[in-house]
Amino acid sequence: MTAVSETGQSAPAPAAVVDQVTLTVENHVATVVIDRQHVLNAVDGGAQAKLNQIWDQLEADPDVRAVVITGAGTRAFCVGADMSASAVDKTGLEYWAGLDPNGFGGLSLRTTLDIPVIARVNGYALGGGMEIVLGADIVIAADTARFGLTEPRVGRLALDGGIHQLVRRVPYTQAMGMLLTGRKAAAREMESMGLVNEVVPAEELDAAVQRWVDQILACAPTSVRAVKQMVARTSHLTATEARGLRLPALMAALDSKDSAEGVRAFQEKRPPVWPGN
Repeated sequence: MTAVSETGQSAPAPAAVVDQVTLTVENHVATVVIDRQHVLNAVDGGAQAKLNQIWDQLEADPDVRAVVITGAGTRAFCVGADMSASAVDKTGLEYWAGLDPNGFGGLSLRTTLDIPVIARVNGYALGGGMEIVLGADIVIAADTARFGLTEPRVGRLALDGGIHQLVRRVPYTQAMGMLLTGRKAAAREMESMGLVNEVVPAEELDAAVQRWVDQILACAPTSVRAVKQMVARTSHLTATEARGLRLPALMAALDSKDSAEGVRAFQEKRPPVWPGN
């Protein structure tokens, strides 16, 4: 999706701007920020590589129990691929041939991240930005946010999971109504479809995200990882088949210190203190 302003004009990057994607980790929570505000947080090749590096790093960090991904500023979460960059010179076939196996932003098709991901949608989530949202587990949006797989309006396709995931996540006619028109939908509409968990005024977005983070942290980390892994890796199976699959995170959770602590805390009528293993 081309990075555009609200007026529909392209937003070329000033030469002096330094592209940036940041990662911070505090109190078991990682925050990933796409900070390319000069192109409404559109992702170019460098940002895509950095995001993949970050997800790989988080996959290997057992101390991280939740991830929040967002865009810098107030106008955009992410408007997809930066079409002001070199990608604009590629044909559709060339772009398709070079797709990242992990999907857009290194997240939309990633199945190996066993940490819950919250999308903090602070503005436009279009094209690949919408695909990042579809790769998240929980979606919290400002009431000013707008969503869309707008690629058909520039002669392209949402190839990083957008087409296939949207029709699985919301009712068929609602999904097709967006896919076949490339239209943008308000946060409240996406909440009514079931894609967005909560919509709040923009000034309350951080507080809402923190509420969801706190609820995740109240659960046993090993249990949360097991749930995420079981859902991500068994979607092609029946419920009976999935139940019998001995996934690593499941086996670890069943024989964990967390499991013992949860029962002990319940019996002692106190909040659990999770060892995390």
